[in-house]
Amino acid sequence: MIRNILFIVVLFIFTGCFTKHPHLKTVNSVNINKYLGTWYEIARYEHFFEKGCKNVTANYSLNEDNSLKVVNKCTKIDTNKKSSATGIAYATNESNSKLKVSFFRPFYGDYWVLMLDDSYKYAVIGTPSREYLWILSRTPKLDKNITNKILEKLPKLGFATNKLIWTIQE
Repeated sequence: MIRNILFIVVLFIFTGCFTKHPHLKTVNSVNINKYLGTWYEIARYEHFFEKGCKNVTANYSLNEDNSLKVVNKCTKIDTNKKSSATGIAYATNESNSKLKVSFFRPFYGDYWVLMLDDSYKYAVIGTPSREYLWILSRTPKLDKNITNKILEKLPKLGFATNKLIWTIQE
C-alpha cells in the first residue's frame, strides 16, 4: 500500500515537471547594440496592458549598468490618449536571446527572441508559456512576404496565429 502511494506521489511530481509545450528555441545570438532603438509593433497577443492600443512602439536604450531601458508607447484607439510605460530588461543567457523584463518591479517576465532578421529589420518575441507574442519591425509596416514567412513558422513553435491582434500603425 505504501509502495503504491509512494509511486503515485513520485509520478505526480514528475508529471508536474513537464509543460504542455515543447522546448522553445530562441535565436543563436542577439547583438544588443544592433537591437537598440525603436521597434514598431506589427501584431501581438492581446493582454490588458495593451488592450485598445494603436501606434504601439518599444524603444530600447542602454542603462549605465548595461541593463536595457524599455519605453513602450501607445495611443488608445477610442480616445487618442497617449500613454507610456518605462521598464528595465536584462539578458539571462550569454547569447542575449532570453531576457527578463519588468514594468512592475519586482515582477519580471520572459522576453525571448524567437526570430530575428540578420539586418535587425524585424523580430518575433515570445514566452515559453506561449501566453505572450509580439511581431516587431523597424518600420510601421512589414513586408507581406516577411509577414507570411513569420506566420508560417509560428505554429511550429506552438503559437496560434488566429490569436494575433494586428496593430494599427498610422
